[in-house]
Amino acid sequence: MTAPSTAPAPSRGGRWIQQWDPEDETFWKETGEKIAKRNLLFSVLSEHIGFSIWTLWSVLVLFMGPKYGLTPADKFLLTSMVTLVGAVVRVPYTFAVAIFGGRNWTIISASLLLIPTVAAFAVMKPGTSFDTFLWIGLLAGIGGGNFASSMTNINAFFPLRKKGWALGLNAGGGNIGVAAIQLVALAVIGASGGPRVLLGIYIPLIVVAAVLAALFMDNIENVKNDTGAAKDAAKDAHTWIMSVLYIGTFGSFIGYSFAFGQVLTNQFGRTPLQATYLTFIGPLLGSLVRPVGGWLADKYGGAKITLYNYIGMAVATAVLVVASMQKSLPLFVVAFVALFALAGVGNGSTFKMIPGIFQNKALAKGLEGEEAAKYGRRLSGASMGLIGAVGALGGVGINMAFRQSFLSYHSGTGAFVAFLAYYALCFAVTWAVYLRRSAANAPATAASEAKPQLSYAEV
Repeated sequence: MTAPSTAPAPSRGGRWIQQWDPEDETFWKETGEKIAKRNLLFSVLSEHIGFSIWTLWSVLVLFMGPKYGLTPADKFLLTSMVTLVGAVVRVPYTFAVAIFGGRNWTIISASLLLIPTVAAFAVMKPGTSFDTFLWIGLLAGIGGGNFASSMTNINAFFPLRKKGWALGLNAGGGNIGVAAIQLVALAVIGASGGPRVLLGIYIPLIVVAAVLAALFMDNIENVKNDTGAAKDAAKDAHTWIMSVLYIGTFGSFIGYSFAFGQVLTNQFGRTPLQATYLTFIGPLLGSLVRPVGGWLADKYGGAKITLYNYIGMAVATAVLVVASMQKSLPLFVVAFVALFALAGVGNGSTFKMIPGIFQNKALAKGLEGEEAAKYGRRLSGASMGLIGAVGALGGVGINMAFRQSFLSYHSGTGAFVAFLAYYALCFAVTWAVYLRRSAANAPATAASEAKPQLSYAEV
């Protein structure tokens, strides 16, 4: 079989690939794999910087001592609103890839990160009003959108059998941006530097990410803007079921990333420097194990890994309740770091499930080969944006829960009890929808009786 041409389309400028068929093994081995991995590398870099800017204010609030005049409730509200914007912009960012092209949108989205960074540099000083900090903080939320466009773009580059690993690596490399900015902040605080030093470090890094995307990434011509895919994905019950599960995994990861330092300073009396020594560990570990979650899902099935993972998250949260009530900092930190790691594994396994679910539906409809793969890519790409957006809203809920818990009980114990209940719900949903025998074996349509199809337990 002749590999599809990858010559640039003459009718459009930039690096456009006219045909792309990663499911064709000959094409993948001879041409596709090298191109896909190159795009993955620079997509990770841009998404990494995006995550750093999105979670920028989780670090900046630690610099903001009594001279800034902000209460703990103010700081939790600020980080909640930043998380909210990051969740909302994921929806348009998902479809921007098909409008502008993956490479082109990566350049644009990376460049946009200069706006919140420069704005924060301008206002970061005592005497600035809370309202000003809140409005400037909202701008940082655009960094959360980079994840959605990056995942949609990379989903189009890789074959189904490689998606768990590729999407896990892409997301994990981006998630490390949370830990990276906390480590940089630790170095800045340790050197007696201020928040503007931290911001000054990231401004040139944003420029570098945009330039490298322009030089080394590609657009895929046949990834067309398809508003119908968005509507179809929104109508599919699995999009919203997976959103519930992703709230429990990614919502936990991003919510705890914003809140961990504030919990340490408010509940355990840690200084900003002492808190920063600890806060980076959880996001770093959670990011590093996300590809492991994808790999395990590729091997054993995403639904099974997700189910067992929620058991682990529930156990870790129960330990956090005990540690919080006993005011045991060592036990609290160990359990919180474990919860981060489990959230990372769950991030990888849940996102692996999405392409498998829609591939399963394609086979049930009687589709085969490239037709089935195209159907799966179309709906999984659209659903990823919606699922990613709703999942990120979990971060808002976590920060608001902590805010209310500290207002009512002066500790995070009440919030952890609520999180424990939510993980129990996610466990029940995963089992009932994707692993219960009748759900796994029942044919989706009459066509599935004649065509082979994946069990949902294998997604």
